[in-house]
Amino acid sequence: MAKTVLVCDDSMLMRKMVAECLTEDGWTIVGEASDGNMAIELYKELTPDAVTMDMVMPEFDGLHGLRGIIEINPEAKVVMVSALAQTKSISEAIRSGAQDFITKPFMPEQLQQTIGACLDTTAS
Repeated sequence: MAKTVLVCDDSMLMRKMVAECLTEDGWTIVGEASDGNMAIELYKELTPDAVTMDMVMPEFDGLHGLRGIIEINPEAKVVMVSALAQTKSISEAIRSGAQDFITKPFMPEQLQQTIGACLDTTAS
């Protein structure tokens, strides 16, 4: 069964990079969102296995999206992918329910391993 992911980033280029990286690793991209509110709506509709979420997006940021998704499903697998690598931001994301945090720019293998590890934790 294909692993599904929702990619959330305000940059179309970054969404494409994340999508290509995960597709190469066997993931199916079920949707793309450009802000946190759109991410919440698409999560409700698509119920993906995992979500990648940028922190800084216009209107509704990644923390808004993360919290909304966790409210829908406390077991949701959300990995924050952001250039904002301040300790405060990372710890706030983890406290809010993120599984992990990857700093941009990232190596494709790092993203693939981190997203894969999210699903491995559900099998344990």
